[in-house]
Amino acid sequence: MNILVSGSNGQLGNEFKKRVKDSQHQFNFITRAELDYSNSKDIALKLNEFKFDLIINCAAYTAVDKAESEPKLAFEINANSVKALAAYCFDHQKELIHISTDFIFDGNCYWPISETQDANPVSVYGQSKWQGECFVKEYCPKSYIFRTSWLYSNHGNNFLNTMRRLMKEKDELGVVYDQIGTPTYAGALAEAILLIIDHENFKENYGVYNYSNLGVASWYDFAAQIKMFGGFDLQLNAINTASYPTPAQRPSYSVLDKSKLQSVFGINIPNWVDALKDCMKLI
Repeated sequence: MNILVSGSNGQLGNEFKKRVKDSQHQFNFITRAELDYSNSKDIALKLNEFKFDLIINCAAYTAVDKAESEPKLAFEINANSVKALAAYCFDHQKELIHISTDFIFDGNCYWPISETQDANPVSVYGQSKWQGECFVKEYCPKSYIFRTSWLYSNHGNNFLNTMRRLMKEKDELGVVYDQIGTPTYAGALAEAILLIIDHENFKENYGVYNYSNLGVASWYDFAAQIKMFGGFDLQLNAINTASYPTPAQRPSYSVLDKSKLQSVFGINIPNWVDALKDCMKLI
């Protein structure tokens, strides 16, 4: 297949670049400059410039707090442009893989969240991503939606790189302990998607799937592992959400149930601690 990867300069796009050298498929990585999701009206025209059978959409507006003051831009990128992309894929008989998020849930549950649980986003970012999901389902039946959580890599703006910077600068740091989820190494997600593309039943199992690394953690737990693997010398303090107010509300619990993906595709998912260790070895 000819596979187009949009948002190729982001953390997930970069992880795909590292892993496709020996692929049987032909990959074309395009940046925001080549396919600008902030202008949904031009999406179809721009897509005509590329030859592809499948597009992996890694492009997104991911500034969770900034989205509260830029809702129009967040919805243009995460919803309206995704609608145009999905409609184009349907009209031109292309397949679509779209990346979504645990932020489509409100966090008011305490059991792993399955693909069938009702969405109830509590932030502009979450609302825009949920709208994008709805457009994919409505306009492009031959599609995959992968919901993930707490995505990080050694590239870009994410919790891992923020913590590494702060741990070098500070002697003491407070990190939230009462938001629960699972950190996900973008490299592990990219590997899983590539395996699914090559699976013999790829064209028979379109739909929504959860993917995060295995296990459960708080942001404090995540930071503690970063401290240990990075050999940082500082005091970490566990604080509650109320002590660290942000413009956007976060889900208090967003552990994703991966049993559907494991059952359908037999994917081996690494534990989040092991995945973090693998990522930090590359730094």
